[in-house]
Amino acid sequence: MNRSQAVAGRVLGITPDSLSDADYEQLARLIFDYAGCAYSGTAQPAGRGMRAWAKTYAGAGQAGLLAAGGRVPPAVAALVNGTAGHCYELDDTHDATLSHPGAVVISAALAVAAETGSSGAETMAAVAAGYEAMTRIGAAANPLNVIEFGFHPTALFGCFGAAAAAAKLHGLDEDKLLCAWGHCLSLTSGSTQFADEAKGTDTKRTHAGYAAHQGVLAVEFALNGVEAPRRAIDGKYGFIHLHGRDARPEVLDQPAPTLAIHEISMKPYACCRQFHSAIDALRETTADFSKVAKIQGITIRGPRILKDQHMLMRPESSMAAQYSLPYVVGATLAYGPSRHDAFAVENLQDRAILDWADIVKIEYDEDLQSVFPEHFGTEAEVTFDDGTAATERILDSRGTPALPLSWEQIAEKASSLAEAIQPGLDMDGLQSAVRGLRAAPNCNALDAVLSADGAVVSAAGAAD
Repeated sequence: MNRSQAVAGRVLGITPDSLSDADYEQLARLIFDYAGCAYSGTAQPAGRGMRAWAKTYAGAGQAGLLAAGGRVPPAVAALVNGTAGHCYELDDTHDATLSHPGAVVISAALAVAAETGSSGAETMAAVAAGYEAMTRIGAAANPLNVIEFGFHPTALFGCFGAAAAAAKLHGLDEDKLLCAWGHCLSLTSGSTQFADEAKGTDTKRTHAGYAAHQGVLAVEFALNGVEAPRRAIDGKYGFIHLHGRDARPEVLDQPAPTLAIHEISMKPYACCRQFHSAIDALRETTADFSKVAKIQGITIRGPRILKDQHMLMRPESSMAAQYSLPYVVGATLAYGPSRHDAFAVENLQDRAILDWADIVKIEYDEDLQSVFPEHFGTEAEVTFDDGTAATERILDSRGTPALPLSWEQIAEKASSLAEAIQPGLDMDGLQSAVRGLRAAPNCNALDAVLSADGAVVSAAGAAD
């Protein structure tokens, strides 16, 4: 048995009966968090643009578009909803692979389930399988080198995860899943050039949609007899050897102590996940931000990537602001960590934010580098106007598996985001549909809430 077969077997071994109560609870939390994030994304520029494009396909399929009503083919819904899910830096992350599985895998699974009529439990198992494929294959590719080489992990790894989820719902056997992954090998793509330019950053948002779309297509091709290589993961010219350097194929041989769904971080703050520990450290050093007015100096210490890639002082787009550590620190100190509209284009010249950003210093920390990316740790040192200083080191921030968000916190996040997009959305209905998904004969109740036609407005914080 080769490694591609081993991964396929592991993925196909995830079934409704193999999942524990804890697995189902975590899957419900992930799907609920996804729903709130994706609703937020429908009002962002990339989300709106994709929805407008999808009108061409209205009535041609069974899959629903978020907050839009109409029915489209599964691959189209996966693209549009996957883009929406990744539109505002609030979707879940798998830290070790620097990727965002939820926007990709859940979008693909719900789109395909609408066509296959799969039960709630089958759909949840497909989601678990998709997370497993995306993260295990991603880890073997060595994500740090993948991103240093200029590729975007979510876009690259996601195609395989989406295909795994779709394959489960279509009932594919191992050979057909391997065939679908063979198509993924040629379909997967995603450059990080968006991070090097002031404009064009919407492309980053679409990467989750692309991955979901391509994964669904790959399965459709395999179902229809279009042949593809079977060793797409570990072959001579397979995925883990092409995208980056120093692949770690041995990772695929190691038994995982838990499903990947339990390794996921949920984001309380609308910025790059690598900054969340800095926000938490600032919260501690300023007594829950009560001493901000007394701050004279700020030093953030962390892994090398912070200084090398995240020091843009004057971002010109929403995404660039969310990936600028000085700007994020400035926005946090000026308005608190939960003001999503601080990243809107119209607020990027806000002196209240920029004045704080201008005093931020970034330093390399060897110890924090040694545990990255398994831990996105930082240290904040703050000096005050009375000459005193406070230092706090945070290894695992709020929302990580070590400090998970509660169901109530996820509900609060989802509700606040949904209200900005579609006032009056039945949040109780959404929670009920997600909570009842395991026992549901299909995904119709969840689909009805998520696809309910509403007057989607441009959300506060939408950035062109």
